[in-house]
Amino acid sequence: MDNKDKEKIAAAVKMILEAIGEDPTREGLAETPQRVAKMYEELTAGYHDDEKKHLSKTFDAKSSDIVIEKDIEFSSMCEHHLMPFFGKIAIAYIPTKRVVGLSKLARTVEVYARRLQLQERLTNQIADAIMDNLDAKGVIVYCEAQHTCMTARGIRKVGSKTITYCTRGEIEQKDSIIALMRS
Repeated sequence: MDNKDKEKIAAAVKMILEAIGEDPTREGLAETPQRVAKMYEELTAGYHDDEKKHLSKTFDAKSSDIVIEKDIEFSSMCEHHLMPFFGKIAIAYIPTKRVVGLSKLARTVEVYARRLQLQERLTNQIADAIMDNLDAKGVIVYCEAQHTCMTARGIRKVGSKTITYCTRGEIEQKDSIIALMRS
């Protein structure tokens, strides 16, 4: 994000503050527009990142046994309300003689989480990236998240969680693997 874009965000935040009856020049708010612009730069950094960069470094693996990386914490922003949602993702994949470094799976989650998102899309994008870039035999992505657009506004159901998962390729014992991912 360049400075011109951050200036646009700051100007918009200033207008929002004025629209809700606040004085954007008062001490506590004077730097808020710039802080929010910097925050949006961080929260949307995934638009300027590429999963291929993270998933291209692989290592030889003698077997094609399933690999599970779980409890990958993430936060994202709901595209409908521009409010955060956050939770954990688990990824299980069956490699075809090459595995990726485990941190690269978490980095791939960040590429897609750091965009305006829908949880359903996030789950699918991660699965597609792993299938496409790792030539995996199969993949399951399991995502469990809390959405502040449901807990802090609207229906206000604190503690409610949304679960999405998707599968690609051939995965045997899918139910058993998902149970492991959830635990």
